[in-house]
Amino acid sequence: MKNKNTFAKVLSYVSRYWFYVLCSVGFAAVSAVLALYVPIIIGDAIDLIVAKGVVDFAGIIEILKRAAVVVFITALSQWIMNVSNNKISYGVVKDIRKEAFEKLQILPLSYLDSKPQGDIVSRIISDVEQFSEGLLLGFTQFFTGIVTIVGTFVFMISLNPRIALVVVCITPLSLFVASFIAKKTYTMFQVQSETKGEQTAIIDEMIGNQKVVQAFSKEEQVLERFAQVNERLGKCSLRAIFFSSITNPATRFINGLVYTGVGFTGAMAVVNGNLTVGQLSCFLSYANQFTKPFNEISGVITELQNAFACAGRIFEFIEEESQVPDVPGAEELSHVKGLVQMEQVDFSYDKDKKLIQNLNLTVQPGQRVAIVGPTGCGKTTMINLLMRFYDVDQGCIKVDGTDIQNITRKSLRFSYGMVLQETWLRAGTIKDNLIIGKPDASEEEIIAAAKASHAHSFIMRMPKGYDTEIKEGGGGLSQGEKQLLCIARIMLSLPPMLILDEATSSIDTRTELKIQSAFARMMEGRTSFIVAHRLSTIKEADVILVMKEGNIIEQGNHDSLLAQRGFYYNLYQSQYL
Repeated sequence: MKNKNTFAKVLSYVSRYWFYVLCSVGFAAVSAVLALYVPIIIGDAIDLIVAKGVVDFAGIIEILKRAAVVVFITALSQWIMNVSNNKISYGVVKDIRKEAFEKLQILPLSYLDSKPQGDIVSRIISDVEQFSEGLLLGFTQFFTGIVTIVGTFVFMISLNPRIALVVVCITPLSLFVASFIAKKTYTMFQVQSETKGEQTAIIDEMIGNQKVVQAFSKEEQVLERFAQVNERLGKCSLRAIFFSSITNPATRFINGLVYTGVGFTGAMAVVNGNLTVGQLSCFLSYANQFTKPFNEISGVITELQNAFACAGRIFEFIEEESQVPDVPGAEELSHVKGLVQMEQVDFSYDKDKKLIQNLNLTVQPGQRVAIVGPTGCGKTTMINLLMRFYDVDQGCIKVDGTDIQNITRKSLRFSYGMVLQETWLRAGTIKDNLIIGKPDASEEEIIAAAKASHAHSFIMRMPKGYDTEIKEGGGGLSQGEKQLLCIARIMLSLPPMLILDEATSSIDTRTELKIQSAFARMMEGRTSFIVAHRLSTIKEADVILVMKEGNIIEQGNHDSLLAQRGFYYNLYQSQYL
């Protein structure tokens, strides 16, 4: 049933290229019929060779000229058919991959956080590639095979119904064999695709964390883990390929029976004068041509099992539930003052494990709010909720009095400037990375932002300054340099609200003091949320929220919280004693 659903979905994509489908079917029919006409021409030529020295050379030459024209038209038809098949196959794959990548942009972060990145990459790249190869093979051989079978049957019946009956009775056995094997191989190819995804996930994980692996000398454990998955992939691939490879020998054995049956029956007919030698030659050729498509279709069926197994994984990804779309008539946030309110907010990633419960908070425009607390207390979670990376389970969050669920995500996120502990830089020039938030920034604005973030000096030491090409992830730059570029990016766009999540964690103490002064200027008049582990960096915050187990347990400025001698006091003392 699952295979049928996948096939129906594939057809819906193929139907978009109906013109090329018609061309493929039409020219497949032309090439198949003409290919079947050639044996008749050759048979006629053989019948003109009556005996030694009794040969109608003029008639044979005319027949050969006719055969040459037929062969040329057949070749041209096959070329047009193959071009059409390529258009269909690569068009469908382009559409599926485009939809898969578009889906990636609107999937909720909860899905991406819960799935291995390598498996997602495997679905969009490897599985689509496998599907493409199977689809192309199917179009190339399936249509031609069907037309050849039907056409050969008609030609054979017209020549000698009795011999045709021998061929028709024996040949379908190959279809039964192929169908039996195909059912067995689909599940095997599905397991193979899933294991490939698992292997890709491990490789992706190791590439991104190789330093950690080497730092803890875990190379042997990683190799062992990879070897286990690789072993499983080898076994399931071997089973799938072994069972699918049985198809060809089995169908060829049946083809041999067909050819033997035609040869014996035809020879008896020639002896009895019911068939000419040329017609027998034609029949033997048809016997091969009739059975050949069964071999090809059998091979196509096993390949299609692999293709459909891959397609099933792709469609499963495309049909994943998207993030909740913006409500109809959602407001575009503009002229933001920065009033942020959280009212009776409940949220948890795992609904069986409570995290944030009944959280209430009001942040006035321009206030600097620091969020502190032990690991896992909900600091980053609060940022995720403010940016609407996740939606609250209950309650609401408001910006300037409007529930953020009634605001477009784009305008909400554009109103925040984020500098995270984890840096993100894309492949391109330094300048390309700085102007992401403000593409129309002038050269003077870019340099001013870089100077304010203390990034200008190290940028100018690079080979081409602001036009220096960097790799994805900022390869070749230190962690501190990457962080400075991310800070400069925000200083360039200067949105009305800021989120700084351990923004100076990778910067040396001397530079951090300069950055703190730059941040102070940047935060003037802007509502700012500062997540920090080093409490020395948040002494100047207007409000400090102390969180524990998803709740705000203390609230106030630095001095008032120290005076309370509570959780914040103990946390602060632990960093300096």
